[in-house]
Amino acid sequence: MADEVKLSRRAFLHRVGRGLGLVALGSGCGLLSRKMTGDTMVWQLDPAKCVQCGKCQTHCVLGESAVKCVHVHAMCGYCKLCTGFFTPEPHALTSAAENQLCPTNAIRRAFIEDPYYEYEIDEALCVGCGRCVKGCEMFGNGSLFLQVRHDRCLNCNQCAIALACPARAFRRIPASSPYLLKGRAS
Repeated sequence: MADEVKLSRRAFLHRVGRGLGLVALGSGCGLLSRKMTGDTMVWQLDPAKCVQCGKCQTHCVLGESAVKCVHVHAMCGYCKLCTGFFTPEPHALTSAAENQLCPTNAIRRAFIEDPYYEYEIDEALCVGCGRCVKGCEMFGNGSLFLQVRHDRCLNCNQCAIALACPARAFRRIPASSPYLLKGRAS
């Protein structure tokens, strides 16, 4: 009788071990397939809700914020007087530092032909303060807006900027389409 109990215990433990191994294997395959299908979620800033409060610059857990200004050239008017580039009431329409709205000179202004100028964002210099976005929203067409750059973002379980955002403009979206463009239903 004692031998039968040992055999049944051994058989039982063997079956439990095999079952746990199958569960682990199934879980691993599930996670892998989820990553492969793009069902993972990432943080993103909804440009329709953003109020350019400046918290993206100061509340990111990284030393340099993962939120950067993006420019949608298809929306831009290529204006001579870009309100996202110049301070209100600039001294002159030049790219001199005292006329620029961006505190880090992250926006580059290049002449195309009279009266058109092209504006480019140098993301390495952008701190995500939103000053240019606010200027563009007030008097421009809104072609400048803030977005989380996923090559920089740690995708924290709870985004520190999202917690501090007064407009609740941060949300989780599928990694398969990680950016929210202004003017498009999402």
